[in-house]
Amino acid sequence: MASSLRELRQRRKSVTATKKITKAMELIAASKVIRAQQAGVRALPYTRELNRALSALATHASVDHPLTTHVERPRRAALLMFTSDRGMNGAFNTNLIKAAARMRARLEEQGIQVKRYVVGRKGIAYHKFREIPVIQAWGGFSDQPTYADAQEIADVLIEDFLTPYEEGGVDEIHAVYTRMESMLTQTPRVRRLLPLEVVEGVHTVDELGHIPQYAFEPDADTVLDAIMPQYIRSRVWFYMLQSAASILASQQRAMKSATDNANQLIESLTREANQARQAEITQEITEIVGGASALAEASAQD
Repeated sequence: MASSLRELRQRRKSVTATKKITKAMELIAASKVIRAQQAGVRALPYTRELNRALSALATHASVDHPLTTHVERPRRAALLMFTSDRGMNGAFNTNLIKAAARMRARLEEQGIQVKRYVVGRKGIAYHKFREIPVIQAWGGFSDQPTYADAQEIADVLIEDFLTPYEEGGVDEIHAVYTRMESMLTQTPRVRRLLPLEVVEGVHTVDELGHIPQYAFEPDADTVLDAIMPQYIRSRVWFYMLQSAASILASQQRAMKSATDNANQLIESLTREANQARQAEITQEITEIVGGASALAEASAQD
């Protein structure tokens, strides 16, 4: 019984130490997710104005750009995945990898060869363990991305898209990221990054209800050549910010669940330890009473 009581106390001590770690990780994730959301909000004005300018360019320029050229029968596509660098974030990576696998199966059913690009060490480890070839991978910044990271990834994708098929290029680029709907809901999404689908004649009014008027220097076609890569980089940047916020929100929820489970386990172990201690005391009292009775009987016989 003493051994059982000792084991229960050791387990309770171990769970208590684990609870402190999960609680600290929950608080850290909660503080970081707010900053990640604020980063996404700060990036919105630039993205919004870039979309307006692109729509105006599509209206005034001859939309015959390599990044908007559709291939009737695509033969090869790139699939970009945004996973996390660390674990302990629930089913975040599992859900995203499943969404990417469904997209890959859909492309292969259409006879399209898939080239994989991975962001995040968990995705890299997943492909490495299964010996799945990856064209290029990036890691180390999934929860704190920078625009320089987004620019590097976007430039690699653009170069691959502009490369002819015969030289290993791709006809389409699809991105799989996690959209943060709320602190409780993060949804994996698949979006086609290239070729762009440019809609002409779509304008967004400003706060005063006016339609912005643009003047292009030297001309709309030249500006379109310059703004297209910027647009792709902004989209990759948006996906990275959404993924970062989703990672931290998933981690906070997972660590809160772990902390709650630790509390329940501590309460259960405490009850078991109290019962074991009570049984131990009862046994000791029984042994004392039995010994006293035996001494009394021995004295009476003498």
